[in-house]
Amino acid sequence: MSDIIIKLLEESDAQELFTFELKNRDFFKRVGFPRGDNYYELNNFSTIVKESAEEQEKGLSYMYLIKNHSGMILGRINLLSIVRGSFNKAELGYRMGEEHQGKGYATSAVKLVLDEAVNRHKLHRIEAGTSPNNIGSQIVLIKNGFQFVGRFSKYINKNGEWCDSIYFERILD
Repeated sequence: MSDIIIKLLEESDAQELFTFELKNRDFFKRVGFPRGDNYYELNNFSTIVKESAEEQEKGLSYMYLIKNHSGMILGRINLLSIVRGSFNKAELGYRMGEEHQGKGYATSAVKLVLDEAVNRHKLHRIEAGTSPNNIGSQIVLIKNGFQFVGRFSKYINKNGEWCDSIYFERILD
């Protein structure tokens, strides 16, 4: 049995997820995932969760919570920017709370979401990018069968600075 579970985000998760995000706000900002101040206002956050749940119903994205068996949120893992038709692909994104780093939870969560991607969502390909400095995330991807594809220069703007991205892919079928 896995040490964690993943669960699709529901509107009823808004308060618990808001608490998790607030707790990890400074950490996420330090590692390059800052959110605007509006994100941390409960009413705005609840609207974001509601809109995310609606996107899931339309098959545009799938937002999962990573939880331990006691039900505590450890992180998030998402299948985003889903393109059907000839591509049938999604982008993978994940983030673990600060106190849950380095415990193998992200590796387990990626394995679980890949199973969901192929069996539940019928996706063919998953793409993922990481910072060149985020060796831990690269290891998570490699452990889950992702292949290195390349490096994009000045690809993403983080904290007002253009940063490179290391790009990976995984074919599911």
